[in-house]
Amino acid sequence: MSRATVVDELLKESEDTTPFDVNLSDFLQEAGRISRSPKKDLGALIKSSKQKFLQLNNQWMTGVFINKEELRERMLLFWANHFVCRDSNVYHMQLYLNCLKENALGNFRELVKAVSKQPAMLKYLNGRQNRKNNPNENFARELMELFTLGEGKYSEQDVRESARAFTGYNHNFKGDFVWRRWQHDLGQKTFLGQKGPFNGDDIVDIILSQKACASFICSKVYAYFVNPQINEEHIRELADVFYKDYDIAGLMHYLFNRDWFYQDENKGVKIKSPVDVLAGMYRLWPYELTDETAYVKIQKLLGQSLLDPPNVAGWPGDRAWIDTNTLMIRLKLPSLIYNLRLNDDMSSGMRGIRKNPIKARYNPDYVTFHYPEFTTDSLSRLVISEKIGQQIPLNHFMGKSRPLALVRLMSLPEFQLS
Repeated sequence: MSRATVVDELLKESEDTTPFDVNLSDFLQEAGRISRSPKKDLGALIKSSKQKFLQLNNQWMTGVFINKEELRERMLLFWANHFVCRDSNVYHMQLYLNCLKENALGNFRELVKAVSKQPAMLKYLNGRQNRKNNPNENFARELMELFTLGEGKYSEQDVRESARAFTGYNHNFKGDFVWRRWQHDLGQKTFLGQKGPFNGDDIVDIILSQKACASFICSKVYAYFVNPQINEEHIRELADVFYKDYDIAGLMHYLFNRDWFYQDENKGVKIKSPVDVLAGMYRLWPYELTDETAYVKIQKLLGQSLLDPPNVAGWPGDRAWIDTNTLMIRLKLPSLIYNLRLNDDMSSGMRGIRKNPIKARYNPDYVTFHYPEFTTDSLSRLVISEKIGQQIPLNHFMGKSRPLALVRLMSLPEFQLS
């Protein structure tokens, strides 16, 4: 197929959304009971919440692995590390993830407005405490600094005026947005050179009228999908497209059809996130971890716990993913999941590794059946960026066994790059 056809199909398959649907009925029932009780015993609720968070994390990982709307899943990972949020209420966190996923390829304007009204975000950045007699500036500041404009594109006065516009934002027990008019500042505000009795949605509209917003988001998209080293000419090109209507799907369609997206200088220049490593292995050789806590444990070891970002700026990514410990875990992970010794032949390797801390189920015949063309080039191109593969001698990794060869390739440092 042509490049244009592939890109069109990628976007078409991602038109659908598979929502998170962890059953939280018992959690909500317990939370409602405790909220009405004069003696609020939170122990049982905290225990239930931890178990539900585990299920939500596993459902997220499974969606990355198997959902057919691949680009939407990828955009969810991107937006979750852009509009960073953390909440101890698993119900509100599931609402937040579904909000991001539903709007992941929609209109950026609507996405920002929806995020500003989510109960998890209202709690995380103190939106509920933002009232006309005592404005809280946390959300207003991060909205501009991290979510839309970037540093240096606004003043402290803009932060204060924006905070006034977002006063009165709240939510009810079910997570529905509630605008408390008596807590909202109805007065005139002066924001980014404009004056009026602005509310939160007005502030978002004014921010997006600045082309600096389109440039900022395109820089984030470029660093994530293309190259951590920003090309200003390419950013201007993308921003011209995005600023017209802030259509996220349109931006991605344009990006994936650019010739420069496929140039050698943009191949193998990014270090994969821990989720990318796990997902990349799954796509090559599907597996299932038998311990329901395994994904969370691996995420913690590798430094990316999906529902527990380090701070409001999120994970810095790229080189920050790698240190002495995490690199060694990454290199050993394929042999542990597929239970193969890399320094033995296939017969001894299939006997497994004693005391393997990772238990996984997989089809041992999958590789032989799905990769019948067994040459250095044909197999390595599936695993390692072609540009990098040309720079290292791969023949001695291959041997006679397809599964062992595949695991050896996934155990190379070069597999960590994309």
